[in-house]
Amino acid sequence: MVADIRKLLNQIAAQETRLRDTQFLAPCVRGGLVRTRVSHIIYNFAPKPRNFEGWGIFQAVNEKTAEVIDEPSLPQLAEYLKLLQPLRLRLAYVLKGKTWLAYPINESDAKQRFGIAKPVAVNLVTDAATFEPIIARWDGGSWWFDECDRRSDPLVAEQLKDALKKVTSPPELRFKGITPEMGTVYDLVAHQTKEFEAKMQHKRDEKRLAAALRQGGGELREFRDRDDSWLIEWITADGSRHTSAISKNDLTVVSAGICLSGMDRDFDLQSLVGVVERQF
Repeated sequence: MVADIRKLLNQIAAQETRLRDTQFLAPCVRGGLVRTRVSHIIYNFAPKPRNFEGWGIFQAVNEKTAEVIDEPSLPQLAEYLKLLQPLRLRLAYVLKGKTWLAYPINESDAKQRFGIAKPVAVNLVTDAATFEPIIARWDGGSWWFDECDRRSDPLVAEQLKDALKKVTSPPELRFKGITPEMGTVYDLVAHQTKEFEAKMQHKRDEKRLAAALRQGGGELREFRDRDDSWLIEWITADGSRHTSAISKNDLTVVSAGICLSGMDRDFDLQSLVGVVERQF
């Protein structure tokens, strides 16, 4: 029994020595852990410095901490990544730090090989931009950025960016060669972009006002936001220009811009056109 205990202690001591002598290459996200396998045992270490983010060559300090001692060379990094399974993805937007949300370029391929057809988080993304196609690698627990996919058509990313600038709504996105996957990425980005959402709401409001005026025979020129109402500039069929305040809630008239003897709120935007035309 004593011999068995001593043998076990010697094995543990030898293992700890091997651990402290071990250097390994690994990726690390900010605030995360790094992992390696020593003597068939998987170890998770807190990196030193603790806020390290990137690829590093680590030296185990003890069973809980590993210190960054160098940066891996490009050939070393390439050899590491070749051991992992690749997948082509298209970037959507930054989640945190160097971690981006991305979507498979080919849903069928992703589902067949990895059992997924959904957005995934890709870590340590560098020198990339929204809508850019990339190659990421799967280590069984996380996705890691490998490189930008130079084989893909760069025009696609430009067309998606151009549509975003023009505030094209996702259902209206159209261009030659578009795929459902491209539309999904565009939708992800559009709904994440505050400026886009604000412009989209402005376009929806504009369509709503223009439709109501058109049904009454008028035409919208412009409108401005006034908290619970819009101040709209519009014209009748004969070209007469008018300014009215309209409720955002139900398009009832707050102020017609002409004398309605206090009965402004008895009308909505559509019926207001006829009332104004009769008075003029």
